[in-house]
Amino acid sequence: MKKNALWLGIGLLCGTLATYAQNRPLKLWYQQPAGKVWEAALPLGNGRLAAMVYGNPGKEIIKLNEHTVWSGSPSRNDLPEVKDSLQKIQSLLLSGNNKAADKLTTDIFYKQTNNGMKFLPAGDLELQFGFVDSLVSNYYRELNLENAVTTTTFQYKGIVYTRKTFTSFADQVIVVQLTASKPNAVSFEAELLCKLKNVAIKTQSNGHDLSAEGLDHEGVPGKIKLNIRTHILNEGGTCIAKDKKMVVANANSVTIVVSLATNYKNYADISVDEHAKAAAFLDAAIKKSYNALLTAHTQRYAQQFGRVQFALAATADSSHLPTDVRLKAFSRNNDQALAALFFQYGRYLLMSSSQPNGQPGNLQGLWNDKTSPAWDSKYTININTQMNYWPAEVCNLSETHEPLVQMIRELAITGKGTAKTMYGARGWVSHHNTDLWRITGPVDKCRCAIWPMSGAWFCQHLWEKFLYNGDVKYLQSVYPIMKDAAVFFQDFLIEEPIHKWMVTAPTISPEQGGISAGVTMDNQILFDLFSNIARAAAILKTDAAFAKDITALKARLPLPQIGKYSQLQEWMQDIDDPKNKHRHVSHLFGLYPGRQISPYATPEVFEAAKNSLLYRGDAATGWSMGWKINFWARFLDGNHALEMIKMLMVPLDDKGTMGGGGLYPNMFDAHPPFQIDGNFGATSGIAEMLMQSHDGAVFVLPALPDAWKEGHIKGLKARGGFVIEELAWKNGNITKLVVQSTLGGNLRLRSPQILTAASPFTLLKAKGGNSNPFFVQDVAPKPLISPEAKLQTPAIKNTYLYDIATEKGKVYRLKG
Repeated sequence: MKKNALWLGIGLLCGTLATYAQNRPLKLWYQQPAGKVWEAALPLGNGRLAAMVYGNPGKEIIKLNEHTVWSGSPSRNDLPEVKDSLQKIQSLLLSGNNKAADKLTTDIFYKQTNNGMKFLPAGDLELQFGFVDSLVSNYYRELNLENAVTTTTFQYKGIVYTRKTFTSFADQVIVVQLTASKPNAVSFEAELLCKLKNVAIKTQSNGHDLSAEGLDHEGVPGKIKLNIRTHILNEGGTCIAKDKKMVVANANSVTIVVSLATNYKNYADISVDEHAKAAAFLDAAIKKSYNALLTAHTQRYAQQFGRVQFALAATADSSHLPTDVRLKAFSRNNDQALAALFFQYGRYLLMSSSQPNGQPGNLQGLWNDKTSPAWDSKYTININTQMNYWPAEVCNLSETHEPLVQMIRELAITGKGTAKTMYGARGWVSHHNTDLWRITGPVDKCRCAIWPMSGAWFCQHLWEKFLYNGDVKYLQSVYPIMKDAAVFFQDFLIEEPIHKWMVTAPTISPEQGGISAGVTMDNQILFDLFSNIARAAAILKTDAAFAKDITALKARLPLPQIGKYSQLQEWMQDIDDPKNKHRHVSHLFGLYPGRQISPYATPEVFEAAKNSLLYRGDAATGWSMGWKINFWARFLDGNHALEMIKMLMVPLDDKGTMGGGGLYPNMFDAHPPFQIDGNFGATSGIAEMLMQSHDGAVFVLPALPDAWKEGHIKGLKARGGFVIEELAWKNGNITKLVVQSTLGGNLRLRSPQILTAASPFTLLKAKGGNSNPFFVQDVAPKPLISPEAKLQTPAIKNTYLYDIATEKGKVYRLKG
């Protein structure tokens, strides 16, 4: 490989520490093409369109996706039979006859025929060059995270060929540029392929026009209509249509613009003219030069991506090695630069798969090449979709949260019908899965389906977005959704006979065990929901009576229970098996993403939760290991969190079967198969290792691993509108801390060391509760503890707590 080819297009990044990871290019790069392996191709996306670029010299493959290409059409999947048997199921559960309750419940729920629709591939753009692979030399391909552009370059018969591809954040098209080091050297045949139904392809003098329709699925007719258009601009040479292909010969360079659109308007309306929409995007884009398209894209993209910089001192510099080579060695060396790259890759993937006015990222984000993908590539909403958005606020990408918020708004509408039809209840409810059409009934013939809690969990995202940004108008708009979610549980909860607690029934502990009542995860989700509603009502000065009622209901939720193995119980009964290694650790929701379990305020529950995680073990699927990084960060154990990162970041060369996790060559998370949530869970987990703001204060370096002795991070966002403008450390000690206050109010800082003011302001030792309303703590109540439990006092390192009275817009500088 030519030495200069290694550094094509290196972007400049701010920073002063030459030995730090992020001062090197933020790139995934390889010395070989993807061949036929989708999981080795490089992902591009702009929140609406996506592409997987293979980088094959002889036959380039670009897999295309559009966020609304799904099977089916507007539909519902409620099960009215549930309502007729609900009281009997609940009576069986409360009398302890779980076996009979399980059979009756599954008999009813398993009648479902509409289990949700599938996210589908839009098509393939194939460019056939006819090169002989054995004659290719100096091959190199990359994905540059700083500008969201893929580059492939190689030499063939003395000519250097370069290909660049991006999905424009500014112009809503996919752009491919093909150049060569000699004139008249670019020749190829371009073809569009599509796996959908009723495919029709036309060619004209400058490109393709493909029409297709979505697939039928489970009796629901496919009514999505897709239009793909290409425009080929050749400089020099010729471009002609031949059958269904476009043939370019002897050009100096070529720019291909691809536009995709469907007839989808919203989950209940598919009346858009897809041809007009695709043509409008294409016509606007082709009026611009390639350089103008690239500049507009890069500027729009960088405005989001550049907010956060992360660098770790590289004791063993491996950035000169290809990404797949580095990945193979990561678990056994100290390649901290790769950890920083992986963190930023998660931010890149979130930006690429979720943007305002688009669909939220699904189980595979926005990338899928199969007409029958794993789990239909839907929205699994008993953790996976939620995990996709854990990095959104803390990693300073609040805009990416908006598609999820919009989906929640829509589920709150469709979920009202489900609440009434299935449970005879007011409010709204959704189960463990949904799709483009916003179904809210149970999905799949499995016990996972019998879980009516996802809507309540989603309300946590609505509230957290407010905590980070302080937008009262936004809170006013989402408060009715939160209220209606709580209203459902006012009707659904029933009193259990022993403690007189109000419990959910029927339910499960995702995703294991039989049909139950009052499982710990449900209790924690509802504790969170009811607390947030009461605080929101107070802020909005509304609904005082309702807030009082819901607070009284919260007081009747089951208490946390610590069982005979000193564990936090997963169920109301003390039946946890310490040998259980299941990937779901649902009963630790209150630790993360919840904020009910604190080493300072709830030490007994904190210790029991840690025991539960130790029993469950480290090994898991990819997304579960991503979750566990966050758990160990909340346990303030950075070394264990880093071990989880190492376990996740191991190469998985084949597609494998479920279990074991790991990363594919393109660093997509492996469940396996591919699920994108593990990427996002890891990114949020690394952020939690460096800064936390859930436990009454902004805690800097709460879980710094011993191996990360020196580094800095810029741009993380804390609750209360505080932005970590810079946090630098050396030998594990803070050297510089700069915080911007975007909302004003008290900044309570928790630090592992003594801090002093480096600019003129008053730094006080904290006393009493935090006066900032964004940091009100809603912690778990005192637990019930088994007489057989043997709890130890949590071993928590000493910290220092400070208060700063901040003003909106001002910056506060501190040093260690």
